[in-house]
Amino acid sequence: MNGDTSGDAGFSPVRSASTAGPAGHLYTPYHPKWYRRRLSVWWWLQQGSYARFVIRELTSVAVAFFALVFLWLVWALRQGPEVYAQVVDRLGTPLWVCVSVAGFVLVLYHTVTWFNLAPAAMVVRISGKRVPDWVVAGANYAAWALISAIVAWFLIGAGQ
Repeated sequence: MNGDTSGDAGFSPVRSASTAGPAGHLYTPYHPKWYRRRLSVWWWLQQGSYARFVIRELTSVAVAFFALVFLWLVWALRQGPEVYAQVVDRLGTPLWVCVSVAGFVLVLYHTVTWFNLAPAAMVVRISGKRVPDWVVAGANYAAWALISAIVAWFLIGAGQ
């Protein structure tokens, strides 16, 4: 007992700087600081699903990298045939080929995990009934295969 008989002792906020939280929250004696368990930087390696999630997020860097390379090619194309040829020659060096192959694998992982995740991220309903997950994922894979075939047809057709 602290000798206070008003009945609301302990509900007044504590306003000292030492008890204020990081966002300016005030703590009362009956609402102390939140317990926050310290986490290791490597917490995501403790469970496979966490590791797959973080790796998937990290593969976004490869997607951004290929977008920048694409923009570089478009810029070179706009500068003229000589500049474009120089950029294409540079992209044909062994280092760039290795980087491209590694980036392709990362982007492929990113794509496959996204297509597998799509049914959870995008719930499709037809006549009020939810479309099964395998249909949504299968439609994404089918569209991917179709668009890839069309692009390959144009690229192979342009080379002949």
